Amino acid sequence: SGVCNVLSLEIKASPKVRAFVGEQVLLKCSFKSSSPITESLQVDWTYRPLAGGHMETVFHYQSIPHPPAAGKFKDRIFWVGNVANGDASIAIQSPSLSDNGTFICSVKNPPDVYHNIPQTVLVVTERGLAFQLSSAALLSILVFLPSILVVILLLVRMGRKFRVLKEKGKCGYKKSSIEVSDEPEHTDTAGCGGKLREWCLNCVDTDEEDPY
Repeated sequence: SGVCNVLSLEIKASPKVRAFVGEQVLLKCSFKSSSPITESLQVDWTYRPLAGGHMETVFHYQSIPHPPAAGKFKDRIFWVGNVANGDASIAIQSPSLSDNGTFICSVKNPPDVYHNIPQTVLVVTERGLAFQLSSAALLSILVFLPSILVVILLLVRMGRKFRVLKEKGKCGYKKSSIEVSDEPEHTDTAGCGGKLREWCLNCVDTDEEDPY
């Protein structure tokens, strides 16, 4: 019968919860009981600071929530659970670095009073610290960023050359920009041939060299 009592109530809680300073955090706790839920059901949340010390009760529930009337969590812990659904979760508002520590969710539903004791470690950090780059990630960025820039510049240059060749193909132009600059200018641009040649010269980017 001792074994049946031990297994009659099971509690589950997250082993580790991360939070940011000033942002509400949820501490989940769920339970399963072999006995019907009654008004005798009790939920207790206890806390031990990260630096160590004795465990202290920071929240109590029986029929209604009983938040702490004093202590560091006064007016900051709220009941968000639903015992009918096997939920005994709580929420902490405006967590701070001093809240880091171990929380334990305990449930008693007479005659089911024996259960496992899962622990939840709360880790509160500054949000800015969560986005700091590790040395390996920073080194990778410094190594690969120049290579990416070089590839982008090459693609842009190839795109410009392709557009120049495409325009030259449309105009039927065969001479290089150097050959064009050495030719004397013709003031007579009358006729289709002169206008076409003038338009083609305007299409060519004189800063680019033709491939040979």
